[in-house]
Amino acid sequence: MESSTESGTENSGTKSSSTESTGHLAPPAADFTPAQRARGRALRRAQLPWALGGRLTGLALTLALGLTPAGAGLVTAVGGRFGGSRTAEVLAGAAVLVVLGQAAQLPFGAGARSVRARFGLVTQGWGGWAVDALRGLALALVLALPVVFGLFALTAWSPERWWLPAAGAAALLTAALSFLYPLLVEPVFNRFTPMPPGPQREALLALAERDGVRVRDVLVADASRRTTALNAYVSGLGATRRIVAYDTLLSTAEPREVELVVAHELGHVRHRDVLTGTLLGAAGAVVVVCLLGLLTGWGPLLSAAGAADAADPRSLPLLAACAALLGALSGPVQCAVSRRIEARADRHALELTSDTEQFIAMQRRLALANVSDVDPPRMLELLFATHPSATRRIAAARAWQVAVDRAGHRAGQTG
Repeated sequence: MESSTESGTENSGTKSSSTESTGHLAPPAADFTPAQRARGRALRRAQLPWALGGRLTGLALTLALGLTPAGAGLVTAVGGRFGGSRTAEVLAGAAVLVVLGQAAQLPFGAGARSVRARFGLVTQGWGGWAVDALRGLALALVLALPVVFGLFALTAWSPERWWLPAAGAAALLTAALSFLYPLLVEPVFNRFTPMPPGPQREALLALAERDGVRVRDVLVADASRRTTALNAYVSGLGATRRIVAYDTLLSTAEPREVELVVAHELGHVRHRDVLTGTLLGAAGAVVVVCLLGLLTGWGPLLSAAGAADAADPRSLPLLAACAALLGALSGPVQCAVSRRIEARADRHALELTSDTEQFIAMQRRLALANVSDVDPPRMLELLFATHPSATRRIAAARAWQVAVDRAGHRAGQTG
């Protein structure tokens, strides 16, 4: 669950923050003050040019290299420095494309970080940020180079039909990464420690047990090294599943609010969102590889890229450009699916806890701590938002409570 707070003083998490003296849920106007709404909008407006600039620059660079002979010349040049063999061109070409892509977006990432620092969301120094950038680059290379090597081994086998076995391999790789991500990738950027025994740990484990979800452990992530933002999640599949809470959440939020955040995350498990997402991701990988097979076999594209066929290492930039373009076009659809999944997890949290007041208090705390734009422009939400806005989530919670009250009233009348 994402969103957050300015400080713990804005919202104590008590019922008074989300209810009136009559005990009824407070009206929407009481959720956020004009100053709080303005602060979230200001962050969004200051950050948006950097975020969009980074995306567009990365995509433009990839397309420029993939749809012109420039990319082919680059692959030939860097491969020549390592002997000029086909393998050298494939691996060196892939490495330089990854490095250039990350380097092009680095200034935009730094700009966004500076904006977030002005709003009090950054606790990490520039040195730590640079180390994380290098870690991200190293991880990208570790993941990309074996994949590209295997891919071009298949194109050497058959320049026309390589995408058939590649599609199956992509599906298997997607599933494997979903399982291994919490074990291999998450520790690269965060340190995790078991939550000490106590009421909070017992409450979270009891919540998972009541929900019928088996978790291996409850861990605390040292997010405070980088940020003041609040979050928690359930990661992994089967034996790797664990509840993870940011230390910022545990030190800021009320225990009941922490439970509600985790209840939302348990909703993803109960509805098999991770498994479904993995299966959809695997299916999407199959579709993407098949489309890449069609695109990289189209003569005009190969000619524009300066490559002979899909087996030619000089087609690597074209392959990257087509993949990036497909990813950009599918982004809004993925966001729409994600918003529906998150809304369903919110309902699950309400059904599991029956605590609408604290759910609303928790949404306020998350939105304020993360300096979220609680009611962003609809177009931006449709294109980029993976979660419903805070106002939509709170409104949905109130609607859920009204429906429950009406159902209870009807049951009382019939009884």
